[in-house]
Parts: sequence; structure tokens; C-alpha cells
Amino acid sequence: MTPYGLPESVEACLFDLDGVITKTAVVHAAAWKQTFDDFLLRHDGPGFKPFDATQDYDEYVDGMPRADGVRSFLASRGIKLPESSPDDEADTVQSLGNRKNDLLLEKINTKGVEPYQGTLRYIRTVRQHGLKTGVVSSSANCREILVSVGAEELFDVRIDGLVAAERGLPGKPHPDTFLAAAHDLGVTAQVSAVFEDALAGMDAGRSGHFGYVVGVDRVGQADALRAHGADIVVQDLAELERQG
Repeated sequence: MTPYGLPESVEACLFDLDGVITKTAVVHAAAWKQTFDDFLLRHDGPGFKPFDATQDYDEYVDGMPRADGVRSFLASRGIKLPESSPDDEADTVQSLGNRKNDLLLEKINTKGVEPYQGTLRYIRTVRQHGLKTGVVSSSANCREILVSVGAEELFDVRIDGLVAAERGLPGKPHPDTFLAAAHDLGVTAQVSAVFEDALAGMDAGRSGHFGYVVGVDRVGQADALRAHGADIVVQDLAELERQG
């Protein structure tokens, strides 16, 4: 293993944003909970089963493009909504996704964004050793968040929700966004490492046949990360340098 805890064959590192680089996963979960609970109250009445910001978030929406997250969670409750509607007040996949994003931006603008310092140090370390770096996120706000924490310059390539939409790339758990980042870096999946905290990201790393998949366990789901394809699970990327 290298001094930074990766196989010698790895030439590029591909990092998820929320939960790996920045402490925004909990903000996403809170925005989803508020959005879905408001909807479920209207749909099911006062006795509705609330959205679980840990279990439901991890299983149905974490790491996915916004619209896919809406569809995935509603399907778990046996609910199907139209994709869109001319009526701005109607409940649709698009309108719920938009409400969630408005809430997310409101929370971020109010409280700000905090990075995981261990991740930023680790990224600087691998870059100093000559590895290429890319950020792969389903978020349409990826660039703004990176700028807000002073991390935009740490990445040679950015594949986010906006780029994925422009290129017609399906989001996680499909591997296409990670594969696009590797391609843009001029490397293959086999010599790339994926760093993810979401189960959907683990699935993407495994199905894309990436050379090494690092699960970042922020919420006590190490076993699930391994089951979904992690080669190693750490709570903080600083652990990789200690293992190197």
C-alpha cells in the first residue's frame, strides 16, 4: 500500500461531495424530511408515517439525483406522482424536488457549509503524490459549495448534477458519472478509487468495476457499505494515511 493507504495501481481519486468532502449530508436529510413530511401530511392525513432522516434517507435518497430520490422514496410508500404539472401548486416529482432544493439552499445560506478537514488534508496529500482528483456529485449546487469552503482548486474535474444533465448521464447507483470523471481525467476505472458515504455510491463503484472503493462511514453503516461494495470502510480519510 502507498503512504496514503491506496493500492499502488491507483492513479486517480474520485470523491463524492455531501458526507465525504462537506458536512452537508445532514442538511440534505433535514430538507428531505421537511419536504416529505409536509407532502405526507397532505397525502395521508395527520396519522402519516414520517420520513426517517436516517433510515429512509440512507436507503432511498442519499447520493441520488433529486428527482430519482423523490421517485425512490415515494415508491417505498406505494405512491406515484406525475412528473410535472402546469399547476405550480400541484404535488409532482418536479415540485417536491424543487421544494427540497429551496429548503436546502435556505439552510445552507443560513448556517453555511463546513468541510471535513480530514478529507481536505487527504486530497492535498494524494495530489502531492501526483494523483489526479475529481469530484462526483448529484448536487446541482456542487461548484458553489466547493467555492464556499475554498476547495474548488483541489479538483481537476467536476461531474455534478448540472454536468450530468447536460451529458444525459444517469445518476448513482449507476456508475456513469464516476466513469465520466475518470474519462475526463484520462484514466480508466481500473486505476481509479471511489470515495463515497452513500450506499448508492457504493453500488456505482462496484458496478463500474473501479479499482478501489472507499466507504466513508459517517452514520454507523459500515456493514451496509461493505455489503454494497466497499473494499475498505473508514470514519475519516485521515485513517487511510495512518494505514498507509
